[in-house]
Amino acid sequence: LPGFSWRPQQQEMAEAVAEAMAGQERLVAEAGTGTGKTFAYLVPALLSGRKVIVSTGTRNLQDQLFQRDLPLLKEALASPVKVALLKGRANYLCLHRLEIALLDPRGHRREVARHLRQVQQWSHRTRTGDIVELAELPEETPVWPLVTSTSDNCLGSECPAYDRCHLVEARRRAQEAEIVVVNHHLLCADFSIRDEGFGELLPAADAYVIDEAHQLPEVASNFFGVSVGTRQFLELCRDTRAEYVKEAGDLPKLLEQVDHLEKAARDFRLAFGEDGQRGAWEEVAGDPDVGRGLEYLRRELETLHGMLDAVSGRGKGLDSCRDRALRLMALLERICDEEGGAEVRWFEVHTHSLRLTSTPLEVAGLFREQMACHPAAWIFTSATLAVGESFEHFQRQMGIEEARTERWDSPFDYRRQALWFVPRGLPRPSAPDYTERVMETVLPILEASRGRAFLLFTSHRALRAAARWLEGRTELPLLVQGSAPRAELVERFVEAGNAVLLGTSSFWEGVDVRGEALSLVVIDKLPFASPGD
Repeated sequence: LPGFSWRPQQQEMAEAVAEAMAGQERLVAEAGTGTGKTFAYLVPALLSGRKVIVSTGTRNLQDQLFQRDLPLLKEALASPVKVALLKGRANYLCLHRLEIALLDPRGHRREVARHLRQVQQWSHRTRTGDIVELAELPEETPVWPLVTSTSDNCLGSECPAYDRCHLVEARRRAQEAEIVVVNHHLLCADFSIRDEGFGELLPAADAYVIDEAHQLPEVASNFFGVSVGTRQFLELCRDTRAEYVKEAGDLPKLLEQVDHLEKAARDFRLAFGEDGQRGAWEEVAGDPDVGRGLEYLRRELETLHGMLDAVSGRGKGLDSCRDRALRLMALLERICDEEGGAEVRWFEVHTHSLRLTSTPLEVAGLFREQMACHPAAWIFTSATLAVGESFEHFQRQMGIEEARTERWDSPFDYRRQALWFVPRGLPRPSAPDYTERVMETVLPILEASRGRAFLLFTSHRALRAAARWLEGRTELPLLVQGSAPRAELVERFVEAGNAVLLGTSSFWEGVDVRGEALSLVVIDKLPFASPGD
């Protein structure tokens, strides 16, 4: 391969992966940055002749594997292996929901209406429905929730657009392929659905390769738990209004009840006060405002469910709204249950929304059970799996204490090739002026490096504050997450040669910028909990 060099660590890892695939073994493999672990597991997968599911931690890396790495290796190996990309349903255009959004009698804000027209035009030419194709729309545009589906609002085979469904077609391609590239959220969603006896999302496989495996315990914990947010209530209200226009225009009281539920959801969010809070449910469960808000929300939800149940059979959309209301009632009941058992219950407050979550204290038993149900090779890899030189923590988290473990150091000489700078004298991260003080420290370093920098933040609020602070203080090109799609921002970053890109979680992992185009990485604070805690 032109531009690539042989690395002994990469070859050793590839041989270990090939052995694990051939013997249907479990392998935990840590390979330092620069080892080339992606090729080290893709080459054995392509040569194995087996059905392989590759799971990544981010959609960035998922797209990179499918669009760049796999085509390159297939050409180099002259491999006829068929590969497919499969994402969660929220990544695909839903033609039925697009139609509903276009018919919304209340209309949309000017920007949303313009984006909606762009989606409509794109819908006539896309073959995959993958929303990443529509690069001209910002990834955070509010139009995406309007035209994509969730497990709550998807009508399944009852959908009028089922025969044209992009998600169904993507799953069909995945069934036919020999290598399927997914992400951890989809992998765990599949396990969760199988665990509940509701079928499967992914095809059966002979081998599973879990890249960025250090993320898997947290993702698995979330999927084996339950979560409910005020946004789900507001989406239910919006969809019920749309179905009311089509199927129940003779029932004005239904529309009034939707308004009552929407107010209850917004009031429940307000009962938690300022945004940015996160804490244990027990901290607020006894708060009178929270208690009244929860009771109000439950009462209005139950009333809406009763009214929807009374018009059962009028239309598939109304029936779906009824079922969603019932599920939301059950989720609220479980999360607020004082006899919650071995689960952690917590809340997160955002500017316009609130989320309640209940997650199991450990997922090892659940994951062990899933692996037992799917006899296959299981390969877990990342640059950060061991604590010290021990894999015990990760193995215990995932229930794979008996797995073979291997570790390869990075081929880079960090002492000669990198410089690590920790500034002194900064205030605590919770201080109001923390981001400003960080940027005062960073600006001269940005100028010295002539840009070529990623500034990575743990919150959107800090990112926006840093972007505002930098404006007018530097002539370096600034690229801010949310102003354009991720792929476009990275492309512009590389082309500029002196740009500064400000990003949050999307840019922490799975972004590959080669050479000197990226020479400086600034992190406002470490985002990971200590494995030693």
